[in-house]
Amino acid sequence: MTSTQEYGNIDRATAPDLAGKYLTFKLGDEDYGLKILQVQEIIGMQEITKIPRTPDHLKGVINLRGKVIPVVDLRLKFDMKEQAVSRKTCIIMVQIIRDETRLIMGIIVDEVSEVMDIPEEQIEPAPTFGSRMDSSFILGMAKIDSAVKILLDIDRILTLDEVSELARAA
Repeated sequence: MTSTQEYGNIDRATAPDLAGKYLTFKLGDEDYGLKILQVQEIIGMQEITKIPRTPDHLKGVINLRGKVIPVVDLRLKFDMKEQAVSRKTCIIMVQIIRDETRLIMGIIVDEVSEVMDIPEEQIEPAPTFGSRMDSSFILGMAKIDSAVKILLDIDRILTLDEVSELARAA
């Protein structure tokens, strides 16, 4: 790998920062990972209060220990088919930081897998898909045995407008 390859919005010189512990989870047949330091906790599915006139992937808010927390369905955000809630479906509580906005939000996933320690040499840059597709939310691709896990930058999954909308909802 050359020093000019990029990892999402991160150049190769900072790639060692990508190595570390990730919480891995499933959406359909695909495996994803989030930096464990951004994960607050994992909770079971709860009743979600829908907020009118919001996009479908912004499922609404939950009351978590007296705090109103916005919840995003990651399947819908990634243009995947909505799936019925199962006993493995859960909400990962994450902290996102965009510009001056700091927000705790929940993301609905099909199933949490495990916490993995992923070394630098197993992380490749995200493939480029052309200028029409925004892949800035992908930190890189982790090669684990014969599988690939998509490492996400949770701070970039939502647009600034969506983060602002969620902050207002919370």
